[in-house]
Amino acid sequence: MKVPARQSGQGMTEYIVIVALIAVAAIAVYQFFGETVRSQTAGIALEVSGKSASSAISAAQSSADNAEGEGTTKKGLSAYTNDNSR
Repeated sequence: MKVPARQSGQGMTEYIVIVALIAVAAIAVYQFFGETVRSQTAGIALEVSGKSASSAISAAQSSADNAEGEGTTKKGLSAYTNDNSR
């Protein structure tokens, strides 16, 4: 039995919507934890190469603390300022 073209197009659209939602969620997670993950990866690379990673570990901890504080700040367009003087 052959599936009508219209119905298979609907299935493709549903997959595109799901992929888009996953991408938006991934971007949000990366905004919160991206700097922390980069610092930890840099620390691992330094340790593997035989160097001290204490500065990268400190940077990762600082980034994690900043990410924790991000959850308590209210964000939205009400906090937007159109400051073009920079």
